[in-house]
Amino acid sequence: MNILPSLSRLKLSPTPLSTTTATTSLPPPLPSQAHLPISLRPTNFSLSATVESRESLSPPPPPPAREEFGDYDEDETYGEVNRIIGSRALQNGSGMEYLIEWKDDHAPTWVPSDYIAKDVVGEYETPWWTATKKADDAALKQIIESDDGRDIDAVDQEGRTALLFVSGLGSEQCVQILAEAGADVNHRDNSGGLTALHMAAGYVKPGVAKLLLEFGADPEKEDDRGRTPLELAREILKVTPQLQFARRLGLENVIRVLEGAIYEFAEVEEIMERRGKGENVEYLVKWKDGGDNEWVKARFVAEELVKDFEEGLEYAVAECVLDKREGEEGKKEYLVKWTDIEEATWEPEDKVDPELIKLFEEGKKQTAETSSS
Repeated sequence: MNILPSLSRLKLSPTPLSTTTATTSLPPPLPSQAHLPISLRPTNFSLSATVESRESLSPPPPPPAREEFGDYDEDETYGEVNRIIGSRALQNGSGMEYLIEWKDDHAPTWVPSDYIAKDVVGEYETPWWTATKKADDAALKQIIESDDGRDIDAVDQEGRTALLFVSGLGSEQCVQILAEAGADVNHRDNSGGLTALHMAAGYVKPGVAKLLLEFGADPEKEDDRGRTPLELAREILKVTPQLQFARRLGLENVIRVLEGAIYEFAEVEEIMERRGKGENVEYLVKWKDGGDNEWVKARFVAEELVKDFEEGLEYAVAECVLDKREGEEGKKEYLVKWTDIEEATWEPEDKVDPELIKLFEEGKKQTAETSSS
């Protein structure tokens, strides 16, 4: 049974990161904040009204029951648009549809954006995208709370959602508002497969990256070039000049946040080897759960383990605890028998496997009970 410090530290995810390499580039620049273009209504929607036959002697039939809403039919004639009462993004973010309320008795209808006058769409969408591109959290919150049937994951022409924009802009308030409203934190745009995490990494927003992870963003989601947000941040750091201290520090913080999300807690049994220099120091660790030995960044390994390794402490495997005593300053010490060392040694309590201590105490208790009987 192992003894050595059982300290929880981070372990690499079993899912390997992509090794795809590509020329480093930032996510595409954010579009300008220009309003949506305005144009006249297409001729697809006629303004014709139903004409009742004057020759009919029988009373008109009762109007059919009004449907909740229907889908757009190119062969059907529609009246004049009253307003948009809802929106939804098409599959894979390839476009938008809007729920149209008509001025006549026609049931509300879902209509592709291409068939709706741009001024009608602009009236509905401009406040949303203006608030998004200005990272105006108060305005976004007001629109969401207005309950206007809006799809929180509405997309622009590049398949980008509001969450991608505000993540790149670094607005933690907007990110939280959108995420709490149900925005898809793993949505990929159509111009490169970028997620909100890619935007936070590319635009050096560590606070946003941390917040997105708390809302369930997948740190191993790849873009169209096979890069995770972590790999993107590392690529950018490599080409960032040393003199740009603030930017490099921000990228290092982003990398630290993302690395922390890709690792999971596990108990280190011992450090086997060391490699690298300075910030690139890594340790080959052996895991208590029997997993494969792995190289782990120094900052993710318990300081006590690193200190012991650097001081040349040799690790051994404990067999059992033989005795207990009170050491310096009243701290408990245990006499440990080793499987590969002949002589038993006294070790402080924090260096002894708790399971071995438990077995020792239970055995001691049973011996006492047997003696008393």
